[in-house]
Amino acid sequence: MEEWTKAEMENFLEEKRSGYLYFYTPMCGTCQVASKMLTVIEQLLPDVLSGKADLNYLPEMAARFEIQSVPCLIVLKKGEVQEKIYAFQSVPYLFEKLKEVKV
Repeated sequence: MEEWTKAEMENFLEEKRSGYLYFYTPMCGTCQVASKMLTVIEQLLPDVLSGKADLNYLPEMAARFEIQSVPCLIVLKKGEVQEKIYAFQSVPYLFEKLKEVKV
C-alpha cells in the first residue's frame, strides 16, 4: 500500500473519491499485523483506491476523522465516511467490508 502525503490525502478527499485510508503509527504492534492483512486485501481488491499514513505526522487528520486509536481504517464512498474500523479481526472480515467500495 502506498504511503500518502498530507497533500495526497487532501486531494483524495476534495475529489470525493471512494476507497479506504489506513492510519497507523510505526511503534504499534497491532498496526504491523493490520498492515500485513491490508497487503493481502490490496492483492484481492486491486481496483479499490487506498492509501496509508503515519498518524504521528497528520494530527489534523486524526482530528478531522475523530480517530480514537490506531490502527484505524476509514472507508469512504464518494468522499463520505461510511465506516471506521479499529478491530481488523481477519482478512475475510476486511474483504467483506471493502469489496463493495468502488474507485
